[in-house]
Amino acid sequence: MLMNSYSSASAPREAGSEPVILQNPPRLTLFAGHYGSGKTNIALNYALRLRSHGKPVTMADLDIVNPYFRMEDSRKLLQEAGIELIASAYANTNLDAPAMPKETYSLLADKSRFGVLDIGGDDRGALALGRYVPDILAENHYEMLLVANKARPLTRTAADTAAVMREIAEACGLPFTGLVNNTNYGAETTLEDVLESAGYIRELSEITELPLRMTCIRSELADDARGRVEQPFPLHLQKLYYMLEPESR
Repeated sequence: MLMNSYSSASAPREAGSEPVILQNPPRLTLFAGHYGSGKTNIALNYALRLRSHGKPVTMADLDIVNPYFRMEDSRKLLQEAGIELIASAYANTNLDAPAMPKETYSLLADKSRFGVLDIGGDDRGALALGRYVPDILAENHYEMLLVANKARPLTRTAADTAAVMREIAEACGLPFTGLVNNTNYGAETTLEDVLESAGYIRELSEITELPLRMTCIRSELADDARGRVEQPFPLHLQKLYYMLEPESR
């Protein structure tokens, strides 16, 4: 297996309000996970945070299989922040055609920009990533992050979540390098919900032998979470394209 030359382990580890991965970001960061895991909202927040650090950022929305969110909805926000957006021509239409934006190849070729890629949910959505994997592996400076959300019906256990991860990796051919804990109940999420999910993500880390890169938490809870949450990543909730009913606890 080709080893990834990028490692966030080389980043400084002083305590702070940001995950280590943001202190030493890879050139390409990919977010993948089960439908409704929240990866699009995380990718958006991550891109904005990178840009706030002065990085030149391009986002690529590769989620073309019936996504819950469309990155196209946030084009104005991204433009105002100085972030380029690559999205399918069919975004914000009722067509879910498997048409991948050709500009994605330009992002992979332009090593001067930081890329944030939102990958389609589950193995079917991840198939679209496969055509870009040879270029990603050749550059070898990436993080492929699994967004894990135990509040979703099919990923309530670490074992089930690990099974989803394996299906995605096999479909696209790109190995995962880290985990993102995004256990939440939407606007109803409490700090206790996030703290309670620590055991779930710890077990998932043991099963997959992957490190935790981020624990997502609503920005309103960030101050109370300081010092109590590993690798905290405060989130501002994106406008929903499809309104999701919060799962019951």
